[in-house]
Amino acid sequence: MSERVIESRSAQDTYALGMELGQRAVPGQILALSGDLGAGKTVLAQGLAAGLGVQGPVSSPTFTIMQVYEDGRLPYYHFDVYRISDVDEMDAIGWEEYLYGRGVCLIEWADLVEEALPESAVRITIEKDAAQGYDYRRIRIRNQDASGPKDD
Repeated sequence: MSERVIESRSAQDTYALGMELGQRAVPGQILALSGDLGAGKTVLAQGLAAGLGVQGPVSSPTFTIMQVYEDGRLPYYHFDVYRISDVDEMDAIGWEEYLYGRGVCLIEWADLVEEALPESAVRITIEKDAAQGYDYRRIRIRNQDASGPKDD
């Protein structure tokens, strides 16, 4: 297992990391995103969409649970499972079709459905640290292998 830790000092930094992830994304990749409310999950998800070449606005699908964007170089399946009370609800919406599809799957609030995620999912955690400043975020990216964004 590899881990990369990124220090983001602004929403622009977080967005840029998302873009990098989108540019490097491969078909079938699953990104499991966790973090407190207001940590920057949606900003990272928007950057990912931009990196995939998705046109138009991208917002968190809090009430619809899932949004599909097919105008980028790969389909982008964006889930927000904040309102899911049971993993069985995910099965009811047919999420495995997307989870194991040909696109890139990003799941906000992934810690709520952790038991249903494959081991191969890339885990991304965004943490605030008030001692470092209001805009500071520590972003941890953990994957099973060393693939994914590299530091230059």
